[in-house]
Amino acid sequence: MHWIWLIIVGALVGALGRLFHPGRDPMGWILTILIGIASLVIAGVIFENGVVEFIVGIVVAVVLVALVGRFFRRDRGVPARV
Repeated sequence: MHWIWLIIVGALVGALGRLFHPGRDPMGWILTILIGIASLVIAGVIFENGVVEFIVGIVVAVVLVALVGRFFRRDRGVPARV
């Protein structure tokens, strides 16, 4: 049952990470869920409190969405707009 909650909350954290990250995100929902789960695991290693872990997980998800967006851009030859 713990894994199901991790997937559900990971999807929510990943979606919030994509929402708070400005610009387009070239990734699907499976990668969004994986980013959310990874960010919750990273936040869980740092903090034990559930609310703080959730908030830090969202911040880590925004950073991971930005990093993944850099690696999976479709137009690699064109510099990013500012």
